[in-house]
Amino acid sequence: MQRYQHTVAGEARCKGVGLHSGREVELSIKPAPPNHGIRFSRIDLPNRPTICAIFKNVVDTSLATVIGGEGAIVSTIEHLMSSFAGLGVDNALVEINSYELPILDGSAAPFARMITEAGLKEQDSPRYYFMVRQPIQLAENGRSVTIYPDEQARVTCNIDFPHPAMGKQTVSITLSGNAFEEDICRARTFGFLHELEFMKQCGLAKGGTLDNAIVLDEEKVINEEGLRFEDEFARHKLLDCLGDFSLLGIPILGHIVTHKSGHAFNHAFLEKFFQEKDCWETTTLIAREKAVMQA
Repeated sequence: MQRYQHTVAGEARCKGVGLHSGREVELSIKPAPPNHGIRFSRIDLPNRPTICAIFKNVVDTSLATVIGGEGAIVSTIEHLMSSFAGLGVDNALVEINSYELPILDGSAAPFARMITEAGLKEQDSPRYYFMVRQPIQLAENGRSVTIYPDEQARVTCNIDFPHPAMGKQTVSITLSGNAFEEDICRARTFGFLHELEFMKQCGLAKGGTLDNAIVLDEEKVINEEGLRFEDEFARHKLLDCLGDFSLLGIPILGHIVTHKSGHAFNHAFLEKFFQEKDCWETTTLIAREKAVMQA
């Protein structure tokens, strides 16, 4: 866990195709000062509207996480946001020349790689955390998100799909060391062939291919290379969860446990989390260490 805030040490760039738009898009990540947070700037629009990546700015979660503000939107931010959260980047300016981030290979690995290649820079401001004091839960129709007190930042995701190649899977990770890079970031988004065909008929998923998603027919994975992990589906859900929960603005010290959740349900939980102010407090590791020494 980090005592101080971090930004990228230098600029990082990539380009690719948007999953739904099919448009070529260029993206750059630039250093930002302490307490700036993660912000997206639409440099293709007049006055370059800038949107802070925080849950109050979420405007859609039907197919991806979409934020909006100043008359603009930025879509499909979850994989990049997961990379920022997993690698410990608190402050960055993301410049993009379209409304949708590139899907790249369908995972967070390309984003994580460009961030690590740019390097991280420690800043002179302490990093704040939400320290969970009491459990908080949102449950509905067999889905749930619960967060428990914990001294570490931990996430556990449970999925249950009635498909022979998926079924029930559980993955749990403590966000420390190289866990994100080794165990999570390479897990790809997934979908079903009939859904992909339907979305294309509706003018969506124009950029979706077997090169940027795991695709399943009624019985199996149809990608020739197969899976990167035996439980890649659950790992990708955990990846998405990290991205969605990063929209709280500061990281959580607690154990997040999800069951059959997705972007919309994760966002609903974030709203409940902020309503339960008696269940958490904001603190820094420096303040915690001083309190322990004085006790």
